[in-house]
Amino acid sequence: MSCFLGIDTSNYTTSAALYRAETGEVLSEKKLLPVREGEVGLRQSDAVFHHVKQLPDIIARLFARECEKIGAVGVSARPRDVEGSYMPCFLVGELSATSVASALHVPLYSFSHQAGHIMAAVFSSGQKTLIERPFLAFHISGGTTECLLIRPDPERIFDITLMATSLDLKAGQAVDRVGHLLGLSFPAGPQLEELALRWREPVRVRSTMKGADCCLSGVENQCRQLLSKGAPPEQVARYCIEAVGTAVMGMADAVLSQVGQLPILCAGGVMSNSIIRDAMQKRYGAFFAAPAFSSDNACGTAILTSMKAVKP
Repeated sequence: MSCFLGIDTSNYTTSAALYRAETGEVLSEKKLLPVREGEVGLRQSDAVFHHVKQLPDIIARLFARECEKIGAVGVSARPRDVEGSYMPCFLVGELSATSVASALHVPLYSFSHQAGHIMAAVFSSGQKTLIERPFLAFHISGGTTECLLIRPDPERIFDITLMATSLDLKAGQAVDRVGHLLGLSFPAGPQLEELALRWREPVRVRSTMKGADCCLSGVENQCRQLLSKGAPPEQVARYCIEAVGTAVMGMADAVLSQVGQLPILCAGGVMSNSIIRDAMQKRYGAFFAAPAFSSDNACGTAILTSMKAVKP
């Protein structure tokens, strides 16, 4: 039984996955990059260093699991499918994937990190027929806050068109900065959600939109002001998440008014937040990646690899 290997070395996580096309089973190994206490991210040079240290162990653990044969190797080689998209951290995965493919004499395919997120969401949401039709995808994470129009593409699997974005801070950056204000560790998403769920009273949020695009830099300032006025951490956390969710829905409303009613699929770590998920499902009937497939992973890349490998 052939397996297909996917590797992803983002600015948050070292990941590798094996996909068994015959059974639809995904085997995954991943590890967060270490961030010093009190900091809200990594320099690219530090991310590269940690990937070099972590990836051999990740791949060794993955290969120790049952897989008779590797049919092809795929890698996230760039952040997005646009010209000039580049981050040094992805070079570690690309180097390793090239070496493995050469050693095994199997094909090597490269994809964007974003395409991997979308494929992981399609697979884990159970909405595999989306591959055959246009849909909207929200990729909301620490590095990306985008609404994308996805169309089938015979060569790349997905044809991705940017429809809306954040003009300043990304959603995950806003979450992590507010988490830092509250003394939470990085990445702050799960801890911030836990705090926010304890706040039961309504919060009034302001979202800044410019056309279909949003601006999120004000969220940090608004939360800082709330703290300075004595607001409890739970209220500040709830405000942050509600503000991000309101901005995402503002993007959705604007884009849907342009393209008509299309299915909405949500991917990226921020979209695993239960408050935002509930609001998006209630308003749009949106589909979501399963929690384990929302944060950075190589599962989507492994599945894309299998699709490329079996194409006639």
